[in-house]
Amino acid sequence: MAKGKYKEWLEPEGLLKIEGWARDGLTDEEIAHNMGIRCSTLYEWKKKHSEISETLKKGKEVVDRIVENALFERAIGGSHKVKKTIKIRETYYDEYGRKCEKEHLATSYDEVYIPGDTTAQIFWLKNRKPDKWRDKPVELPPTVYEDNLIDALKGTAAEDWKDEDESEIQI
Repeated sequence: MAKGKYKEWLEPEGLLKIEGWARDGLTDEEIAHNMGIRCSTLYEWKKKHSEISETLKKGKEVVDRIVENALFERAIGGSHKVKKTIKIRETYYDEYGRKCEKEHLATSYDEVYIPGDTTAQIFWLKNRKPDKWRDKPVELPPTVYEDNLIDALKGTAAEDWKDEDESEIQI
């Protein structure tokens, strides 16, 4: 396939390659490089040819869903099966009564509990419920003590700073 000719990328084989690159997690810049074109050319082709745009969306959507599911699983935790290879040693006696040993590998599964990850939980909540979980500074109203302190400081400052003709400075 000659690189850089959009008609060839609109063929089923070309679209399949583009979708595969998108599914592999390549960026638009990397896909454009693989196609032998500039990134700006790819953006123009996406605007002009809906097939290319839809193919990129389709390929990226699959990977996005996988990552979303992995984040969700990591956030909630739970029990997961873990595949393990174990060595099994068998002892037997041969026909002459001698003790023999034989080893072979076998596959087993263990169930492991993985607790939820608080970082993943915070990330999830901040993005899914930003009105409740976003980082926002909370301005608390001043307490009675703070109000009295501010008034006292104003009064002290007014007494300390007087004009030459003994009039108070307004604060």
